Amino acid sequence: MTNSIPEIEDADCIFIIGSNTSVAHPLIASRVFKAKAKGAKLIVADPRRIPVCSIADISVKQNLGSDVALLNGIMNVILAKGLHKPAFIEERTEGFDKLEETLRSYTPEKVSTITGVSVEDIVNIAELYAGSEKSTILYAMGITQHSHGVDNVKSLANLAMMTGQIGRPSTGVNPLRGQNNVQGACDMGGLPNVYPAYQAVTDENNRKKFEDVWQAELSPKVGYTIMEMMHGLEDGSIKGMVVLGENPVGSDPDARHVKHALQEAEFLAVIDIFLTDTAKLAHVVLPGVSFAEKDGTFTNTERKVMRIRKAVEPVGEARIDWKIICDLSTRFGLPMSYDSAEDIFNEIAKVTPSYGGLTYQRIEGSGIPWPCPNQDHPGTPILHTERFTRGKGLFHAIEYRPPEELADDEFPMLLTTGRYFPHYHTGTMTRNSPTLDNEMPEGQFEIHPYDAKSLGIHNSEFCRIVSRRGDVVTKAYITDSVEPGTIFMSFHFMEANANELTNTALDPICKIPEYKVCAVRVEKIEEKVAEAV
Repeated sequence: MTNSIPEIEDADCIFIIGSNTSVAHPLIASRVFKAKAKGAKLIVADPRRIPVCSIADISVKQNLGSDVALLNGIMNVILAKGLHKPAFIEERTEGFDKLEETLRSYTPEKVSTITGVSVEDIVNIAELYAGSEKSTILYAMGITQHSHGVDNVKSLANLAMMTGQIGRPSTGVNPLRGQNNVQGACDMGGLPNVYPAYQAVTDENNRKKFEDVWQAELSPKVGYTIMEMMHGLEDGSIKGMVVLGENPVGSDPDARHVKHALQEAEFLAVIDIFLTDTAKLAHVVLPGVSFAEKDGTFTNTERKVMRIRKAVEPVGEARIDWKIICDLSTRFGLPMSYDSAEDIFNEIAKVTPSYGGLTYQRIEGSGIPWPCPNQDHPGTPILHTERFTRGKGLFHAIEYRPPEELADDEFPMLLTTGRYFPHYHTGTMTRNSPTLDNEMPEGQFEIHPYDAKSLGIHNSEFCRIVSRRGDVVTKAYITDSVEPGTIFMSFHFMEANANELTNTALDPICKIPEYKVCAVRVEKIEEKVAEAV
């Protein structure tokens, strides 16, 4: 996030796009509710009618994968009405001329045809967002999990910069991370192309620094993404894999292909707190620990580095994750030894400039947001206050591209995916909680009444959902929360997992799969049984 979480409740306008905030991020949603109580205006853009729409001043359901077109249309109106900030653009940014040229063709009328959002709503969103003193953008995986996810994010940055809604309190472009320490994992180099603090592995100086600290020779090549790893297991270029706290059999697209790839591994080890579907395929399962059984730090969605403390001793044969990793590394030939989690954190501060001023003593209490380059620095709750990291903010002229897979005669509907309030991701933890599992013990797919009627489907009837990659059987839930021609499913239920169906098409830059759009057909089970007889 460019701004801090508490600032949300002091915004004059909140634009939520691609985020089911009250379901996936309820604590952040509480800040939205407080802002509304103070008089803030709320805009929600999502292909489904999600709970937060009930308090929105403007709520629109854009067609799946049409976010770039919608945002370009909003910016077209802002330009036409002179609601942009020329002084900010001139002083703080570059590349606006190319964006301006691109936006000319995205008239509200044209964009309405692409997105399904009315001309009136496009104009009203533009006026409300640009016309408010403090407007903030909240987005999540409904923006990023597309074959053009980077384009979506850049378009949001374009919108914020052209209106000067960035670098000030209660403004900014604020991604809501999907898990509690995703930000921290990325900060620590949990990406194939960077060391900690996003230092490129291809840079010789960076590589030399980490070689000196880690006393090891490091590869100058960019590593594999998860999808590339799966292909590597199949073609034999990757022989083994260690999976830590992840359940790719449930969470990755085209899950049957993932399962097949993992079965090809010569050696598969899984470190987890439950026997997941991925762990069931492993040659060795090493029991890890939960957050309550270890010391360390998490870095949350607002970049705040915070302490966690061991509340209970590890249960049974479970071991602290970092100790397992150290032992594995040592046995693989790279001796690795630390005395404590704090010892590791001190090394992090040494090699990670944005964490350079952080110590366990300094982050006591509520934590400190990075960048915090030295111990005299208070941390940075708001980014880009005076300048952008690269100097001037760069506008990107982005054209709308449709999703990689569209509906056709064989697969006439589109599937999108997401979460339900009782469950979390692949259900590894929540389905092991009787209270949460009782809230929603089985999967379902949402279908519009018009489509249900045309297919002869009644509520709670079992249907088969089929894509080019697989099929699942689950119950129908008839609702007008989805639009005609679309269905919605979650990936919480391994026996009816949306990721058996989802598309492996990748964003060309960040390589994230297109979870949010794929073509499917819905088959009523009774009809198929009758045909077979």
